[in-house]
Amino acid sequence: MSYRILTLFTAVLCIGISEPSDAQQSTTRLKGLEGANDAHVWQAVGRLDARETGFCTATLIAPEFVLTAAHCVYSSRTGAPLKAEDLTFRAGLRNGQAAAERGILQIEAHPQYVSGNGMSAENIRHDVALLRLARSIPTHELDPFVLHNDAVTAGSVSVVSYGRGRSEIPSRQKSCSLLLEHEGILVMNCDVTFGSSGAPVFTHTNGRGRIVSVVSGMGSYDGQKVTYGMSLPSVVAELKHRMRANAPRPVAEIRRLSVGSRGGSGSGGAKFVRPGGS
Repeated sequence: MSYRILTLFTAVLCIGISEPSDAQQSTTRLKGLEGANDAHVWQAVGRLDARETGFCTATLIAPEFVLTAAHCVYSSRTGAPLKAEDLTFRAGLRNGQAAAERGILQIEAHPQYVSGNGMSAENIRHDVALLRLARSIPTHELDPFVLHNDAVTAGSVSVVSYGRGRSEIPSRQKSCSLLLEHEGILVMNCDVTFGSSGAPVFTHTNGRGRIVSVVSGMGSYDGQKVTYGMSLPSVVAELKHRMRANAPRPVAEIRRLSVGSRGGSGSGGAKFVRPGGS
């Protein structure tokens, strides 16, 4: 099994912000979320725009954190890391209108993902990035999705994503299948295209969808087109630790106070007690 899976990875095509051929634009099993009520449920999924290079899909998992694929935070042209100011998260983007739009303050891609190494097994396993928003999105505005922390088993999943030809309206494949999990790598028959990189894969076993993986790439398995993702809990836990350790330091504000003043005002200064108690 191990040898069989690993040999297939050589045929995997990186998906994300580069331009696909027409043959790679299959959306036959996808439904555009054009209705306002339908789209509202999935507004925590958004488009992650990279200045001058394109877009991926990303998901709000906490008021200040967004989850996507690691290769989405590297330049598709040079392979160099993108800067935080190059990225914008547009939650629930639909026909030019976003439910919330935020810049990015901090990027943490998994350190074991190596840009330029293609879709190796090791890269797929660690193709995850966590982004800190420049301003949090309160839960009363958008309800973040949470990770699925239980064991991953084969069965029905769904995917919500943006992609070429549907960049302004998110689409949902309501039902596709997780075929197998092997050493932290998930193989699914979900229908994805360029721009779907970083898209959340949901399991619905416990009510509201929980994120079981994010889309890394596509290839073929047993003669059928498949999507590759990764097991998330330990990878995301490590990224959260790195996010805290590398968090930008707040800028200190210096307040100057003059002698005899209170809070910077010109009157009502501190009173000194004289000998004798007056």
